[in-house]
Amino acid sequence: MAEINKKYKSMLRSELAEKAGVSKKTFHRWLEREMIFIVPLGYVNKDKYLPPSVVKFLCEKYVICLE
Repeated sequence: MAEINKKYKSMLRSELAEKAGVSKKTFHRWLEREMIFIVPLGYVNKDKYLPPSVVKFLCEKYVICLE
C-alpha cells in the first residue's frame, strides 16, 4: 500500500479527467462503468477527491499518464 501512495496521490475527479484528455461527463461515465471495482478500493460517489488506490486502478485501466 505504501508504494501506491508514493506513485499515486489523491486527485480531483476533474484533474484526472483532464490528464486523461476527456470531458468530465465522459469521466463520470467511466466511473459509473467501473463502480463494481472501485467501490471496494475506497471510492465514495460524490466525493471530489479520488483515493490513491482508485487513481491507480483508473490510470492502469485507461492508460492515463500522470507525468
